[in-house]
Amino acid sequence: MSPSPAVLELIDLRMRFGKTEIIRGASMAVNTGERVALIGPNGAGKSTLFNLISGRFAPTGGQVWLNGRRIDGREPFEINRMGLARSFQVTNVFASLSAFENLRCGALWSLGYKYAFLKFLSNLHDVNDRAQQVLALVGLERRRDVPAGELTYAEQRALEVGITIAGGASVILLDEPTAGMSRSETTRFIDLILHATTGKTLVVVEHDMSVAFALADRIAVLVRGEVIAFDTPDAVRSDARVREAYLGAPLDERK
Repeated sequence: MSPSPAVLELIDLRMRFGKTEIIRGASMAVNTGERVALIGPNGAGKSTLFNLISGRFAPTGGQVWLNGRRIDGREPFEINRMGLARSFQVTNVFASLSAFENLRCGALWSLGYKYAFLKFLSNLHDVNDRAQQVLALVGLERRRDVPAGELTYAEQRALEVGITIAGGASVILLDEPTAGMSRSETTRFIDLILHATTGKTLVVVEHDMSVAFALADRIAVLVRGEVIAFDTPDAVRSDARVREAYLGAPLDERK
């Protein structure tokens, strides 16, 4: 069994593509309800690490544990049903379905309906209630019936967060959620994430240091496939190894 009670734990995780080792013994343990930002220079392996956690890639070594169960090597849909959901750098919603319908799709499996499309969704009151609650949670009530493809970029990102919540995930991975947003959109989106994910465990890949430090209880720094620091924002700011990885630039000034 996993040696700790952490909700999400990586143990000596490794990933090799051919002769190149991208993830080189990454280890960290995330506690229930904690918000963690994963940062690092370009090419550090952040997206690869997310792919290993969420099941898109099977690691070549090491282990991933979720809620006391080992998940490395499992299919993404299996991991999702075990309570972990993720977003991607590229927005991933059903463009022709309304915001409300997207959330209903997200809620179906978690409420025990699987994908029984022969049922009349309008009669599934618990699904509709869940979708409506999440719609309000992510601030899209007024956009309820708008096709997702017609929502603004920031609204689509909010909808993606909503889909993960509607699906009942207790652990949420967000891959660069504010990328492409204006500063005002980013500020509002940080508030939305903090509000919408209350009580859930959150791991965020983020290049914008102001976002990472605003969101995180702890920050994990990935450099050349290894977690070289995993601590509070203040401790990470003052860590000499982190400063060296960022070529001496003050961490809170990097974008």
